[in-house]
Amino acid sequence: MRMNRVKRMIYSMTAYAREEIKGDWGTAVWELRSVNQRFLETYFRLPEQFRALEIPLRDRLRKKLQRGKVECNLRFTPGAGKDTSLNVNEDMAIAVLRSAEWIQEKGATASIDPLDVLRWPGVLSSEEADMDSLQAELLQGFEKALSSFIDHRAREGSNMRSLIEERLRDIRSNVTKVREHMPEIIKWQRERIATKFEEAKIDLDAERVEQEMVLLAQKVDVAEELDRLDSHIKETLNTLEKGGACGRRLDFMMQEFNREANTLGSKSIHTDITAAAVEMKVLIEQMREQIQNIE
Repeated sequence: MRMNRVKRMIYSMTAYAREEIKGDWGTAVWELRSVNQRFLETYFRLPEQFRALEIPLRDRLRKKLQRGKVECNLRFTPGAGKDTSLNVNEDMAIAVLRSAEWIQEKGATASIDPLDVLRWPGVLSSEEADMDSLQAELLQGFEKALSSFIDHRAREGSNMRSLIEERLRDIRSNVTKVREHMPEIIKWQRERIATKFEEAKIDLDAERVEQEMVLLAQKVDVAEELDRLDSHIKETLNTLEKGGACGRRLDFMMQEFNREANTLGSKSIHTDITAAAVEMKVLIEQMREQIQNIE
């Protein structure tokens, strides 16, 4: 018994998500946005007190995304009644000052900047337990924003899949039309050449004429190109069905489509084939534009 294959999602590289979090500590807003990019590039704009979050955030993005230029912004507003005073480790500050004074006694001419003392590791501190709790809440909010962000990419990817499949059907229709018309077109070409010979009153050996007709038929035969176009359609549909990060594979397939459509046009001896080749190239370009945004 043959089981139905489940289509996996494909994802757009263009998306946006916003998640707002509120607590006793104030309000935080996550914003994620992305555009197409050959590889995955991540950029973060975080308040200075939350810089330590950048590494775990980057890891979360790299586990869920494959391609795209992703910007991650965090806006943080402390609560109106929240005590934002800084805790100073006086013993550490005094020790730093004494060390600086000792260096001055040894001949250093630079003055002691109080701000430099405050920047020394361990001089300024905050309630570690409160900060840990706040960072945990912010990470939870980021996970919600990331989930919404990926859902947006999936919806956009689904729309792109539909557009690509529609154009593949149109290409297949053109391939079928050309294949059905080729015997008629070959016959038309033979009659056209024979008529020209008659009009020119050229008396050629019948066997030689037949040989020339065979050579001409071989030159304008597009069966191989039509077969490859059929194969490319199947492979592209298969790639879409597998889903995942398939943008690069699909982009390669568009190059293959273009190659066959160009050859088909170059072999054209009839306006019907030319029109079909031109329409295919338009459809291929439309697909290529969509694929540029697929992960």
